[in-house]
Amino acid sequence: MKEIKYEAALAELQTIVNKMENDELDIDQMSEQLKRAQELIKLCKDKLTKTDEEIKKILAEK
Repeated sequence: MKEIKYEAALAELQTIVNKMENDELDIDQMSEQLKRAQELIKLCKDKLTKTDEEIKKILAEK
């Protein structure tokens, strides 16, 4: 899977949420989009955790 930037993942997640809120997805699309949303949430969470760890490491070195 191609590396996706945090901002792009967040934007895609927002698009999925908007479609769900506006009832733009049929039941088959809903299932696909929910799976994709789970992937995006995990990716964002992992990136935030990694960044937090890097910041703590940098601050600890000073």
